[in-house]
Amino acid sequence: MARVLPFLALLYLVASTLVYVSEARKMVGIYMLKKGDFSVKVTNWGATIMSIIVPDNKGNLADVVLGKDTLAEYVNDTAYFGPLSGRVAQRMARGRFVLDGKVYHTYINDGRNAIHGGHRGFSKVIWTVKEYVAGGDSPYITLYYRSFDGEQGFPGDLDVYATYQVSSPYVLSIRTNATALNKATPVNFLQHVYLNLGGQGSGDVLGHTLQLSASRYTPMDEELLPSSGRVDPVAGTNYDFRTPTPIGARIRQVMGGKGVRGYDINYVIDGEGMRKVAVARDGKSGRALELWANQPAMQLYTGNFLNHTQGKGGKLYEQYGGVTTPSSRP
Repeated sequence: MARVLPFLALLYLVASTLVYVSEARKMVGIYMLKKGDFSVKVTNWGATIMSIIVPDNKGNLADVVLGKDTLAEYVNDTAYFGPLSGRVAQRMARGRFVLDGKVYHTYINDGRNAIHGGHRGFSKVIWTVKEYVAGGDSPYITLYYRSFDGEQGFPGDLDVYATYQVSSPYVLSIRTNATALNKATPVNFLQHVYLNLGGQGSGDVLGHTLQLSASRYTPMDEELLPSSGRVDPVAGTNYDFRTPTPIGARIRQVMGGKGVRGYDINYVIDGEGMRKVAVARDGKSGRALELWANQPAMQLYTGNFLNHTQGKGGKLYEQYGGVTTPSSRP
């Protein structure tokens, strides 16, 4: 019987209250959250999930998260292995947006566009450890970051909290909260974790089956930007994962940007509130993943640009070596 590793991605919100949080001295560290034979490593560099170790159906442990061996490698990482991306994750056309009648220009770091909050987004800063409870029934860590007015071109000071908690059986919950302190500002976070349920570096994920609770998607142009605000049904397309389907079944028929094949597409999640939005399974190991979220959208990305990418333990990650399905705003 397959063991199921559920992820719970919880509340993403912005409030307009005025608060003050004192800054603690910032140091970069690695923090273990362990519950029996289930363990998660988190670093306050970029609020990054470094590893998730979970047994297969025979009890053999493996790390199912792609990543790096050392903190120094995460600092120099450009593939977004595991961090919390923001202030606005995903791509922003020409790094430009209009808010309350004013035009803002953010840092351009993806060709002509901005991605994941700019060159020094939330994935490239040191977060403050506000709480760390290593023992007990539900070990957790809470990280905090104050994003200042004008950072990467975004308006207003913003307080952000991210809490990572493990519990039984094999549950990792991620809760984020943001408070705008003095100006309206766009906010869109996602946890950019690449998963391979067979174990990191074990090959590609084309044989993983995937089911998404999404009957609509937003078509992308050649720059992986939304096409004129369209929202199309997945029925009859290569993007239909409403029933369990191998990731590799139609992957050669979709374009993942810049001339490569693969999925890099946003889905509109069916329903509202906290609900199950995705299920992935690896038949060889018996491991399974359930993703629960309260967000309206999720991005499916299949590691299209991994190409002899140096990973953990001397392993090289090749194209389709991992899959990420973070929930976010469209």
